[in-house]
Amino acid sequence: MSKRKPGLYRRANVTGGYEWHIDKCIRKFGRLCESTGTDDAEEAERYLEQRVREIREAAIFGVRPRRKFREAATKYLTDFKDMRSISSAAAALKDLDKFIGEEWLDRISHDSFKPYIEAKQNPSEPPKGRKRKKPLAPGTLNRRISVARRVLNLSARLWRDKESGHTWLAQAPLIRMLPDSGARKAYPLDWSEQRLLFGQLAVHLELMSLFDVNTGLRDEELCGLQWAWEQRIPELDTTEAKRSVFVLPGWITKNGQPRVVVLNDIAQSVLERVRGQHPGYVFTWVNRDGRRDRLDRVLNSGWKNARRRAAAMYEKELGRPTPEGFKRVRVHDLRHTYGRRLRSAGVSREDRKDLLGHKQGDVTTDYSVAEIRNLLDAANRITQSRGSPALTVLRLTA
Repeated sequence: MSKRKPGLYRRANVTGGYEWHIDKCIRKFGRLCESTGTDDAEEAERYLEQRVREIREAAIFGVRPRRKFREAATKYLTDFKDMRSISSAAAALKDLDKFIGEEWLDRISHDSFKPYIEAKQNPSEPPKGRKRKKPLAPGTLNRRISVARRVLNLSARLWRDKESGHTWLAQAPLIRMLPDSGARKAYPLDWSEQRLLFGQLAVHLELMSLFDVNTGLRDEELCGLQWAWEQRIPELDTTEAKRSVFVLPGWITKNGQPRVVVLNDIAQSVLERVRGQHPGYVFTWVNRDGRRDRLDRVLNSGWKNARRRAAAMYEKELGRPTPEGFKRVRVHDLRHTYGRRLRSAGVSREDRKDLLGHKQGDVTTDYSVAEIRNLLDAANRITQSRGSPALTVLRLTA
């Protein structure tokens, strides 16, 4: 090829070689930017001509234009830029890009992800002096692949070409998730396990954990809890305590719906212990500079070290072998503990959903004082039944 065709330019690729790329403006379409997948100039020219022909046919005859996965991934990140989990979705799509970014949408199938899975489950030997990457667990791979599956579903169901009116993809492929037999199961604590674990925590983590096991907050809700969200309920005051609740805004909850956090007697007493420590956040710690600051997460090195110490003491203190679940107990297990104790105390399913902030078809946005009183009574039932045989936990290991 004596003269380079306009719209083509040669650049390095990820493998260290070179390939021709398209950068061309097409009337009634816009700018076309994609790789031809070849370093052969004549083959690249033929590829460009084919793509231009496909696009023009789509504009004239309504033929579905072909798009590559990278274009669909880019649209997804643009359309959902305000989504709370967009950063993790972007990381997943970036990780997948080198494997399926250049694939045509209509050529992607379940098998298209096999090279990615193989590479992530069996990382290659790193250069000398660098640490070997850990194999990714099936659950992590499933979460990343599910982002790509959502992109393909949107391409088939929602996104349409302006000229032809066709969706970007005729039909989304069936993509099966990896079996995950080793998925971490919930481990609700019994009362003796709670005392053992909490006794090993630093004071600020102990207070956060005690509050969490009595409210069921998620980790991000607990760490981000702000005094500005507290609302006093004078009608529920007693001689022993002044009552309040927290109204969480939708941007911090998992389901995006504002919700009320009802404080039982224990949670209310924890709140009074930390009141005045920080002007903005409820739970803080004294950092290395001697200043109070919020925590990004509860499951930090302090929690893990306390968990390790508690596990080492378990058999001596409780007279039975240490369960594997206790050795890996997470902050989210405190939420499961709260939910399990509510059920054991006979709290109705509807009230449990309200107390745990589970999304329901009829989302409650306003509560009367009577309704708050009812939920407070339900939340307090777990503080009044520690000696109940119904709270014994049966560990099913089959």
